[in-house]
Amino acid sequence: MPLTVIPRHIGNVYIVQCKGRIVMGDEFKTMEAALNLGTREFTKLVLNVSEIDRLDSTGIGLLVRVATNLHKRGGDIRLAAPPPFVVNLLKVANLSNILQVHATEEDAILSFLKHRPAHKAAARPGSRVLFFDQSPDLCAFVRAVLTQHGFEEKSTNHFGDAKILLRVDEVDYILVGSGTPQLSSEAALSSLKPFMPKAAALHLDPDFNSRDAHEATLALLQLFAL
Repeated sequence: MPLTVIPRHIGNVYIVQCKGRIVMGDEFKTMEAALNLGTREFTKLVLNVSEIDRLDSTGIGLLVRVATNLHKRGGDIRLAAPPPFVVNLLKVANLSNILQVHATEEDAILSFLKHRPAHKAAARPGSRVLFFDQSPDLCAFVRAVLTQHGFEEKSTNHFGDAKILLRVDEVDYILVGSGTPQLSSEAALSSLKPFMPKAAALHLDPDFNSRDAHEATLALLQLFAL
């Protein structure tokens, strides 16, 4: 089966769901492109390999190379729900110390989210914001603007991941995008608010995505009275 990858992010963790083969050829190029894209911005990667049915030497070599580079940057790559043949391969090749394994995708994500460096835990952050929108590009825009204005921002384009973030960390604001026909901003906020009752609930206007970048920046900051 050819390789398909579905990337997303949750906070500062980049996730790639993989299905098919990670082998030399087009599949290798697809996997390498997904990992290169993720490591441009993130140092914490989770690979959901539950639906991988073959992994050749070049494929495992790619994962080891990326993991080694991430370790140098203080990051890591973790495998979620690997099938038995992958677990056995890591054991035989003695690679378990390089490619850490977790039973489920959620376990792998939480292993990153629950770990905070001591110096960051001691620091006093600015106001904390969780942003949810299904567009990864809009998440990147909001993250960049709010971070530059002193906020501690975490974003995700996956609704289930937003709930995981709220279970792990307290926030002062829950901000959602304009929504979709399947999930309105009002419905998203009403589902997320019970996880953090004291957080202020905000949402972007329906036309926010199509606004001029300067106008959108001003509108975003006005939500926080800046």
